[in-house]
Amino acid sequence: MLLYDAGGHAIAYCEDGEHLYAFSGVPLGYVEGDSVYAFHGEHLGWWDRGWVRDHQGAWVFFTEAADTEGLTLPVRRAPPSKSARQPVRPRAYPLPRPARAADVSAWSSRSGPHFFPPIR
Repeated sequence: MLLYDAGGHAIAYCEDGEHLYAFSGVPLGYVEGDSVYAFHGEHLGWWDRGWVRDHQGAWVFFTEAADTEGLTLPVRRAPPSKSARQPVRPRAYPLPRPARAADVSAWSSRSGPHFFPPIR
């Protein structure tokens, strides 16, 4: 599964339904239930019907399976080639997640590689 940003660029991928990787092979975070977390425990956003939404309810990423509800998505660009995956880092205890905001029909300013925090 590939995660595309507002410009249709493939930013990350997930092959096991849980771990998110950059195409460089760097592990970026993980999905647990309806939440997306960084490995250091920070709640990054919400997993919702093939979308990743930010804390304000805006779209960050979409997948091929995204429920578009009549929306026109950006043209998906060819993904970069994948490098060998690096080992997944241990997970810190997840920090409390914020209350979920109502969904909005707008792209997040965090759509893109900068959604994921720098590796700590």
